[in-house]
Amino acid sequence: MGRTRVENGQSTPAASSWSAVGTVTAYAAAIVALAYALMSLYWALGGHALVSTIGGYVEQFARRGGALPVLIALAATLAKLAGGLLALALVRPWGQMVPRVWLLAGSAGASALLVVYGGLTVLLGELVLLGVIHPSGSVDRTALRWHVGVWDLWFLVWGILLALATVGYWRRTATRARRDGTANRAHS
Repeated sequence: MGRTRVENGQSTPAASSWSAVGTVTAYAAAIVALAYALMSLYWALGGHALVSTIGGYVEQFARRGGALPVLIALAATLAKLAGGLLALALVRPWGQMVPRVWLLAGSAGASALLVVYGGLTVLLGELVLLGVIHPSGSVDRTALRWHVGVWDLWFLVWGILLALATVGYWRRTATRARRDGTANRAHS
């Protein structure tokens, strides 16, 4: 690999490996988000495959049809699409149009929300399936298995990928931000 240069106590290969991890995980987070958006769009357009795996009121609501379930599914589609674009903004040139602090805050906040939501719902669902937690009402165990193993896990994986992409972006852009900040102070 050649020489290693040390800047501010960090070697260039370490920074470039974080850059590679950040780039790969940003694209992976975008793929996960966009695939989830396609699922929501499918349901918004009237598809019913896998609706039974959601269970509860959402399943009943979707099967009943009407404008409101379509609008909710379209809103979910747009939110997931925005999440995919957020991940891509961390690695694509057009993402530089967004101020660094906004991109970091948005992606860190979104990844935290996804990890907390996905992690808690997977954990609690698994505890119900294992019999550790006993809900007062009836439980659709098939739908709960789907939530633990697919739907809520999907949020958790997406959040972890976005968090890694955010760290990669932060590490990759930190030197430039410090340099630009120093240069701006020198000219003031």
